[in-house]
Amino acid sequence: MLPYRSDQNQCFSNAPIRHTNVKRSIKKVGESVKRIWNQLRLILPILVGTAIYAFGLHYFIIPNQLMEGGLTGIAVLLNYAAGWKLSVTTLALNIPLFLLGWRALGKFQMLYTVIGTVSLSLFLALMEYFIHEGWLVPFHSTNDHMLAALYAGVTLGAGLGIVFRFGGTTGGIDIIARILTRWRSLSMGQVILAFDTVIIGISILYISLEKVLYTLVVVFVASKMIDFLQEGAYAAKAFSIITDHGQQLATTITHELERGVTLMPAKGAFSGEQKEIVYCVVGRAENRRLKSIIRNIDPRAFIVINDVHDVLGEGFKEE
Repeated sequence: MLPYRSDQNQCFSNAPIRHTNVKRSIKKVGESVKRIWNQLRLILPILVGTAIYAFGLHYFIIPNQLMEGGLTGIAVLLNYAAGWKLSVTTLALNIPLFLLGWRALGKFQMLYTVIGTVSLSLFLALMEYFIHEGWLVPFHSTNDHMLAALYAGVTLGAGLGIVFRFGGTTGGIDIIARILTRWRSLSMGQVILAFDTVIIGISILYISLEKVLYTLVVVFVASKMIDFLQEGAYAAKAFSIITDHGQQLATTITHELERGVTLMPAKGAFSGEQKEIVYCVVGRAENRRLKSIIRNIDPRAFIVINDVHDVLGEGFKEE
């Protein structure tokens, strides 16, 4: 008989425990990597957005003596009046608001605002360096200022739209607006509009009235671009169809358009008749084809069509 080896037995008994600990460690590392990746998925687009915004300011706004709203507008005014760099003044004006917002709004809400504002200042500094070295030549319009205003609006709106879509801001008036909406019965839009009106009004002291009017074009185009990116670039149509042939219509849509369909029971308030509501979301290009299918199956169907600006799910897009 072999002698009993307690240490060998102990070694074998600990093996499953060590294996379990390794699996737990791997799982924790995997979860940490996933959390970091989820954060990067939000932060990277914010960096891209602030880079586009900084490019628009230095490439279109400054060389053409146009204006911008918010604290960035104050930084632009200081550049016109005293020659101060946008990268420095933008960050300096936002630092007191960081401290105020951190106390009033909390760390979580301010995190992406700090990231957006600091990255904006860094990209502004980078653009200033490129211009100083001659690597970037700003677009200066001598005759057609409308062209500069339109491209400035598209560029600034695209940058801000990306930043807002992923939960960031560029600081400034946004922080003040969030705080005031908590303490007063005001909307963020009202607060931002009031500040922008004052800032653009003051700019008349440093730029011509013509340039101020072109600035309004910039603001309008930028706002439309922001809305476009916020609501989603993919425009779709939602059909609500009240019909007596719900199942037949649903089957045809599924086979011919390969779109999902939802059937809901309905009852007419006046007639008391039982009907069905067929609900379906289709791409813009399929709008006319679906109307044709409905008319062929039930010419008396009642159709309500709504614009859908963002669609997530099978057949459209997934985030």
